[in-house]
Amino acid sequence: MSTRVPVLEILPELPAARVLDALRAAFTELAGGKAAQPPQTVTLLPGGGDVIAYQAAQGDAYGVKVSPYLPQPGGKAVVTAWTLLLSTRTGRPLLLCDAGALTVERTAATSVLAVDELARPGAATLAVIGSGPVARAHLRYARAVRDFTSVRMYSPSLTASAAPEGVTVAGSAEEAVADADVVLLCTSAAQPVIDAAGLRPGTVVTSISTNAPRAHEIAPQALAAMDAYGDHRPTVTATAGEMAIAAEQGLWSAADLRGDLPELLTGACPAPTGDRPVFFRSVGLGIEDLAVARLLLTL
Repeated sequence: MSTRVPVLEILPELPAARVLDALRAAFTELAGGKAAQPPQTVTLLPGGGDVIAYQAAQGDAYGVKVSPYLPQPGGKAVVTAWTLLLSTRTGRPLLLCDAGALTVERTAATSVLAVDELARPGAATLAVIGSGPVARAHLRYARAVRDFTSVRMYSPSLTASAAPEGVTVAGSAEEAVADADVVLLCTSAAQPVIDAAGLRPGTVVTSISTNAPRAHEIAPQALAAMDAYGDHRPTVTATAGEMAIAAEQGLWSAADLRGDLPELLTGACPAPTGDRPVFFRSVGLGIEDLAVARLLLTL
């Protein structure tokens, strides 16, 4: 008898706490050798554009997300994403979902999982650079791990009437990040959007950037004066734009990365020194997509 594979084109509401728990478990299993995270693969398309494949295995499931980047003449590039979940017991597909919304959730939750590990327990002031769906998801997850008493958000198009509840609209990125305990960079910029060199010691900055070549939201030169962490050591140091540029210029090296999420969650790397700003960089991993896709099967 054939069974239909669930196809999700609209994501159900995902409780922040459950997503964070799913990711925490996935990265902990990755640290213990109970999950697999191969490198991303990029297929360059004839005529321009590419398709990135994010793979992972955890428990009794294998997942792959394929994300095409398709430049359009005279217009904005088309970017889509689909995630396929397979049973590693039967080899049969379990789920196919439009991974656009899933990517928003796992990206925000991964940043905030790092914030929970790296930020001071009493962190009270939050700055969010960006105001789109990814930025708003970051805000929602951040509020699940810290009781922020002051939240500032900045993007060039954001108005007070369109801001999330309880958020103050800053007049500039510099105004938003001034004296912030946590700064969430949630833009599609390929160039620096804040001056990281001006941040206070202990301030945690997270960055996701975009899939444009060598994209970076802080200046590569700033890395040497920060405690740098990433989502997964083998991937982030080879893929993150600011890290690759800084390494090529002899300003920083992969050996300077203090830790990644598997290490942070298992105590296998040093905590921030407290003497410098803290930088967390994520580039997106299959294990993140897989963790949230597995969660979808239980909702």
